[in-house]
Amino acid sequence: MATRINKYLSEVGYCSRRVADRLIEEGKVTINGKISEMGAKLEEGDQVEVEGQRIEKSAKQKCIYLAFNKPVGIVCTTDRRVEPDNIIDFIKYPKRIFPIGRLDKPSEGLIFLTNDGNIVNKILRARNNHEKEYVVSVNRLIKKDFIHRMSDGVEILDTITKNCFVKQLGPKKFKIILTQGLNRQIRRMCESLGYKVQSLKRVRIMNIKLDVPTGKYREFTKEELSELTRLLENSSKTFD
Repeated sequence: MATRINKYLSEVGYCSRRVADRLIEEGKVTINGKISEMGAKLEEGDQVEVEGQRIEKSAKQKCIYLAFNKPVGIVCTTDRRVEPDNIIDFIKYPKRIFPIGRLDKPSEGLIFLTNDGNIVNKILRARNNHEKEYVVSVNRLIKKDFIHRMSDGVEILDTITKNCFVKQLGPKKFKIILTQGLNRQIRRMCESLGYKVQSLKRVRIMNIKLDVPTGKYREFTKEELSELTRLLENSSKTFD
């Protein structure tokens, strides 16, 4: 059965599909010695190389799932030209992994890293309604109207954000649980209502909570992975 080249690179743990698409666009991926086109499909026996490196699928490849506490200043990219601030060089994990989703450079907290391309889009796709929890501090006193308006949806990026749970934690601090991930969503929502984010930390993704020091990571426990698998059971992917 034919497999799209970006899906193949993701499934073997080389990179995410988004990064694969970029590599293809840059002409760095070849199939049987010829530069790959976007959307190209692989047949059994085809040979894939990225920048001259042979990429092969190992039936015995062990899936890696890490929970990492990203510090402020680290960029969630596998592009090592962003040195010394990219997440891969910071972690220095001995095997090839990539982040699931993003936390922007000024933000901190929980992010997953893996070599399992099959779960990436299941976690990220907004229609799957998987929760991500954040603790946010803003530049001025929070009013009740702010909490209600954040909860009910804010107009940003030519759309209205989905209803979400928001709870005030202090004079200038609140908790927010999202099931979508628009670009710089929380920061844009706050700015739309006249507030500026001072700090933003993600403390939970689905069933997994942030429980490691800043700059450290750990593997998922068996219990966490089992529950995560259950939660993703009926989730759809972005691509077939």
